[in-house]
Amino acid sequence: MTDATLTSGASARLWVTLARINPKHLIVFLITLVLVVGQTRYGILGGYDRLLTALGVSLATEAVLSRLIRGRVVSLSSAYITGISLSLLTKPQAHILWPFALGAFLAIASKYVLVYRDRHLWNPSNFAISFLLLAAGEHVAILSHQWGNDLATNAVIWAFGLVIAARARVLHVTAAYVLSFVILAVARNLIIGGPLVAEIAPITGPMYQLFIFFMITDPRTTVSTARGRVVVVALVALLEALLRLGGDFHVAWLRPFYPSPPILALALVGPLAMWWDLRRSPAAERPAA
Repeated sequence: MTDATLTSGASARLWVTLARINPKHLIVFLITLVLVVGQTRYGILGGYDRLLTALGVSLATEAVLSRLIRGRVVSLSSAYITGISLSLLTKPQAHILWPFALGAFLAIASKYVLVYRDRHLWNPSNFAISFLLLAAGEHVAILSHQWGNDLATNAVIWAFGLVIAARARVLHVTAAYVLSFVILAVARNLIIGGPLVAEIAPITGPMYQLFIFFMITDPRTTVSTARGRVVVVALVALLEALLRLGGDFHVAWLRPFYPSPPILALALVGPLAMWWDLRRSPAAERPAA
C-alpha cells in the first residue's frame, strides 16, 4: 500500500467523521482551530488575560441572562464562539481589558434586549465590535493583518471552513459574499487604480475568515430564505465597497466607518434585513434555527 493510498484513506475517514458531527459542534471546532493556529504561530491574542476576560464574561452573561429570562441555562456554544471572536478581533490599547469585558457583556445582552418577535437582530460579536469601534474608536481597533497571509495557515482554515460551511448548509452565504467582494474589488480598482491584488488579498486574512465563517453565516441572525441570504450578503459587500470608496475620496462624514467597513456594513444591513424578514413572515413559516 502506497503512502498516497494511506493519505487518501485518512482524508476520506476525516470527511466521513465530519459529516457525522453536529454542525454546531463543527463550528465550535472551527473557531477553536482559528484560535489555536493564530495563537500558536503568531501570538495573535496579545495575552491570555484577554481571552479569559472575553470568554469568561460571555459565558457568565449567557448563563445568568438565560436563567433569569428563559428559566433555564441554554447551550453555551454561542457564548463560547462570541468570547473567542471578541478576543481575536478586538485590539485595544495595551494593558486595558475593559473592551473585552464590556464587549462580551454587550454581545450576549443584545441577544436578550435587541429582539423582534423573539429573535435577536444583530450577530452578537458584530454588534459588540461595531459599538466599540463607534463609541470608543480612540481606544479600540480591530484585527487586520496580524498573521499576514501565510499560505499554509490560510489553506488549513479555509479548507475546514468551507467543508464546515457546506455541512452547516451555509456555504451559499459564504460563496455569495466572496464572489460579491471580488467583483466589487475589481470595480473599485477600476475607479481608484493600483494593484488589483491589493484589493482582493485582504479577504484571505484572519479578520475576513472570522467574518465570513461566523458572522455572516450566523443562523440566528440571517433571513429565512437562501435567496434572501444571498441578496443580504451582496448588499453587505456593496455597502462595504462604498465605505471603502468613501475612505479613498476622504468623505469626512463616513470617517467613523473607516476602521472596519465589513463589520460596520453588516451591522447596518443585517438587522434591517432580519427585521423586514420577520415582519413579513409569520413565525410559524420560519425554519427552526
